[in-house]
Amino acid sequence: MAVRSLLLTHLDVDPKTSRAADLEPAEVGIVGDPAHRGGYHCGSDRVVTNDYSVVESSRDRTGLTLDAAALDVGGFEVRSGGRTHTLASFSAWCMGQCAANAADTRDIREIIYSPDGKTVKRWDRLGKRTTGDDSHRWHTHFSFFRDAIKAGRDQRPLFRRYLSSIGLLEDDMTPEEHKWLATIHKNLTVLDGRNPIGQVYLRLAEGRDDTGAPVTGHPNLKSLGLQLTALQTALSSLSGRDFTDEPAIVRGVLAGLTPEKIAAAIPPTMAKQVVDELARRLAA
Repeated sequence: MAVRSLLLTHLDVDPKTSRAADLEPAEVGIVGDPAHRGGYHCGSDRVVTNDYSVVESSRDRTGLTLDAAALDVGGFEVRSGGRTHTLASFSAWCMGQCAANAADTRDIREIIYSPDGKTVKRWDRLGKRTTGDDSHRWHTHFSFFRDAIKAGRDQRPLFRRYLSSIGLLEDDMTPEEHKWLATIHKNLTVLDGRNPIGQVYLRLAEGRDDTGAPVTGHPNLKSLGLQLTALQTALSSLSGRDFTDEPAIVRGVLAGLTPEKIAAAIPPTMAKQVVDELARRLAA
């Protein structure tokens, strides 16, 4: 019923007038008429022996209730985003999402549709069938696994995505989803300990567990901060030091020189001073 209401809200362009181009209420059906027996349009009071909508899947057997589990969508034609959208393009889009196993399609058992108003095709998640009767040339049938209907799961997300993709629905979130998003945003932006997420953040920052006891064995924001402070102090201390080791440089140079090269490198004005100094050191 929620999917039916969603589609009519956006595809019944002129709800006050019945027009061929619009999707009219009489074109979106769920429960089969009194003569209908068997299939997903019927609940437990009207299924038949070996009904395919019950026996072929454990999801249907365990989910069988008085509720119908199918939706028929009739023809429409709407202009949006500079393009014309019809039942055929809508059906092909939904089938493509199911074939890709999109998360919001996994409660859909089958889609019976026509891509051109002539040929009838069937996408079946269980791979049992590939076609349907000629009535599906002008309407598209969706079957939902019965356990999804029994559980009351919202089946609108796929159809909201379609309406959003063609530009008829700018915001495809429900009020409940808006409320959920607002809560998440609040929790992620208030990290000062006034809510549970903020308290977790503070415990991680201070290196405490949920009892308040210190956590050892792995870094936390507090320990990393102390390490950074110590590193900055060490770098500041080293930045003022002269790391040039002149004696080591002299030793390295002399190790590669012969006495002749050393003598040749001494200026004549210093030669006598060097000889006298060497004589003094040898005498000592």
